[in-house]
Amino acid sequence: MSQRTAPGTDQGQDQGTVLLRGGEIHSPADPFATAMVVSHGRIAWVGSEGAADAFAATADETVDLAGALVTPAFTDAHVHTTSTGLTRTGLDLSGAATREAALEQVRAHAAARPRDPVLLGHGWDASRWPDTRPPSRTELDTATGGRPLYLSRIDVHSAAATTALLDLVPGVTARDGYDADAPLTRDAHHAVRAAAYGAVTPAQRAEAQRAALRHAASLGIGSVHECAGPDISGEDDLTDLLRLAETEPGPRVVGYWGERLTGPKDAERVRALGAVGAAGDLFVDGSLGSHTACLHEPYADAPHTGAAYLDAADITTHVVVCTEAGLQAGFHAIGDAAVTAVVEGVRAASEKLGLARIRAARHRVEHAEMLTPETIAAFAELGLTASVQPLFDTLWGGDEGMYARRLGTERARTLNPFAALLRTGVPLAFGSDSPVTPLGPWAAVRAAAFHRTPGHGVSVRAAFAAHTRGGWRAVGRDDAGILVPGAPADYALWRTGALLVQAPDDRVARWSTDPRSGTPGLPDLSPGAELPVCLRTVVGGRTVFVRPNE
Repeated sequence: MSQRTAPGTDQGQDQGTVLLRGGEIHSPADPFATAMVVSHGRIAWVGSEGAADAFAATADETVDLAGALVTPAFTDAHVHTTSTGLTRTGLDLSGAATREAALEQVRAHAAARPRDPVLLGHGWDASRWPDTRPPSRTELDTATGGRPLYLSRIDVHSAAATTALLDLVPGVTARDGYDADAPLTRDAHHAVRAAAYGAVTPAQRAEAQRAALRHAASLGIGSVHECAGPDISGEDDLTDLLRLAETEPGPRVVGYWGERLTGPKDAERVRALGAVGAAGDLFVDGSLGSHTACLHEPYADAPHTGAAYLDAADITTHVVVCTEAGLQAGFHAIGDAAVTAVVEGVRAASEKLGLARIRAARHRVEHAEMLTPETIAAFAELGLTASVQPLFDTLWGGDEGMYARRLGTERARTLNPFAALLRTGVPLAFGSDSPVTPLGPWAAVRAAAFHRTPGHGVSVRAAFAAHTRGGWRAVGRDDAGILVPGAPADYALWRTGALLVQAPDDRVARWSTDPRSGTPGLPDLSPGAELPVCLRTVVGGRTVFVRPNE
């Protein structure tokens, strides 16, 4: 890929009029397009190589794509930016295959960071270890030399902590979710997490946020939805992130604040934070891995039904307040009982305000894993967006995975039914929940298309749309996430192999690859195939990432 740039063009600024040619442009406006013009932050034209000659003389910059694929930039609809950055710059235990390996990483990290007031780590998953036992407090005290340490489980709904960190939280032993011999959950976990992250300095936070956004840009991600909240991060964390995104080139950041609203003053405070909604991780329940997702029937491996943090009445009040204030409402709901509570609460709000107002607000549900035909139909009726994470299935699905251990095989096979959601007309927005699963949009598209449960997968094209246009629609924008004239110039350039159409039904695939269908192709995402490599990411006409040596 080469380019000719007019004198004075700044790669970090809007580059005026840019002509891209000699590649593959993924656009519904012209499925055979090989060229595109961007002008002052928007797509101006998409078309053929021959027609591109008319723009060559007046373009401020011409980019020879050399066969590269150009697609809309991805949107990750569920991210915890600071935590993602701290994981990248700190202790990441997601690759630890045993408890002993995790403890060795803790020892090395503690030795390398002698001045950190609190050591932070993330990503351990005892369910994948041979004996499935989490690290004990005594083991962690020894590994750290008695220093404060916070280690969140991979789902971030429980954590292991050292005695020195617990000593910083008065009354922690009396809080719900405290167990002297097991990881912390519920209120005890939230209090200890607040103490741990309260020790992060503004400079450390900014470093982590920049690291996360740089990494996102390097993966072709042009927008992230930051899911902040009082049980996740502080108000300063959200406002600092939004300010950083406004002042430095990088992915767009859409902020959500996950706190329950009870009246107009609460809504005013959320708006003052810069959030577009009181949504994201407003917890109705917890997670399956930590046994805190709220179920109708008990867990297969525990004698209880999890944790319920909000009931239908709480949800109704929240949705009414948000709708009347012009804010999006949204909830974290994983277990089937939690999803039922959301449906009941939103339906009651629609009876108060009218169904049309509720649907127009585009309220959303994060994760929405344990669904039934009835709750899927309710999502469609109420206009709820399902903000889902396909890599959850890759990580925990299948008949031998964590889902099956927690729920039994039959219940586990009902999880993450992406095809049923699409068939019923429920809008999908894909994300990672990073750092729960890593940023990686092509891997997520592959996970949705090659679901571990037969019948739940969707076409690559549908999954790609959910990870590009779906994220924009989830924030009320129907004019973005596609490469058509007038759309925001958020796009990425990719090095990849031959393009094709992959669909669950062979008849659909054969028809779609017929030139008469006019269906633009996408990279081969079959399991084992190499994923595309991002060469450049552009947001609003500004280049925010260029792969070195390209």
